[in-house]
Amino acid sequence: MTMPRILIATLLVLLAHSAASHPQFNEAPAFRNGKSCSPSPTEVVHIAMTLDYSTPYLRGSIAAVLSVLQHSSCPENTVFHFLSVPLHHPLLRSTVAATFPFLRFHLYPFHPSAVLPLISSSVRHALDQPLNYARIYLPSLLPRSLARVIYLDSDLILVDDIAHLWNTNLHSHVLGAPQYCHANFTHYFTPTFWSTPSLGATFRRRTPCYFNTGVMVIDLLKWRRHAFTQKLEHWMRIQKRYRIYDLGSLPPFLLVFAGDVAPVDHRWNQHGLGGDNLRGLCRDLHPGPVSLLHWSGKGKPWLRLDAKRACTLDYLWAPYDLFKHQMLISDS
Repeated sequence: MTMPRILIATLLVLLAHSAASHPQFNEAPAFRNGKSCSPSPTEVVHIAMTLDYSTPYLRGSIAAVLSVLQHSSCPENTVFHFLSVPLHHPLLRSTVAATFPFLRFHLYPFHPSAVLPLISSSVRHALDQPLNYARIYLPSLLPRSLARVIYLDSDLILVDDIAHLWNTNLHSHVLGAPQYCHANFTHYFTPTFWSTPSLGATFRRRTPCYFNTGVMVIDLLKWRRHAFTQKLEHWMRIQKRYRIYDLGSLPPFLLVFAGDVAPVDHRWNQHGLGGDNLRGLCRDLHPGPVSLLHWSGKGKPWLRLDAKRACTLDYLWAPYDLFKHQMLISDS
């Protein structure tokens, strides 16, 4: 049967629109290993990230990958493990491959249905998206042969060799992250949590410190062995019943791990550069050296740069931006 011309024309228009709306990126340079780099599999650094098909966050992810490669002493020894919605895999795979032709990467399906029933509304809509919870399921989504991984958010850049972070000694801990023990821990949970004896007693036998879940070194073997995904889901179910916190996927991690985290130098997560969750204020760096800049919070550097309202630190992100800005063509 011959396809009607009008249907063919409609399909061509839809395909053209899809290609035009699909985010485009400049090709990154080829990053090669130095002579001192070992070809041994034990020297490979494994990094997990989510890939969101929406242009803003995909743009951030691409910049983060470029920053890792650019500052790595052995970039070819780096393997990226990307989690994304299966529907978007073909376009995401072609985008990553075209932007980083020499990148070693894998795409894994994350099905939002796995977590949607457990998600509660938070202070910001972006925190309620299923991909924001994908890190909870890393041990089951990644190959069981993989023993360790670094999880990175999409709104950060590295300015140091990630191998230093990879070599973090976790000792007996399941994960390692920069900790902030001066933070007022009561702010991360509602009065209902603290006024309910069975809930407030959660931290009684440990000294909890705040840590940001956008940068974590994870022992996948111990995580699987002790079923930490189920423990995180347990707290999400309690949240659905009692509303014990307001901040997305962070509080369950604090409830399960705070007080039992391997310390990592603060230089590896200079977070909060996106301001707070409500007003998007400009923030300065914390005192001390910097290896990773993290725009956690409402304000993202690509949005502020495009809007001509950039914070000073946003200009440190700009050199890693490979996004091709589309030229608007008028009919005149």
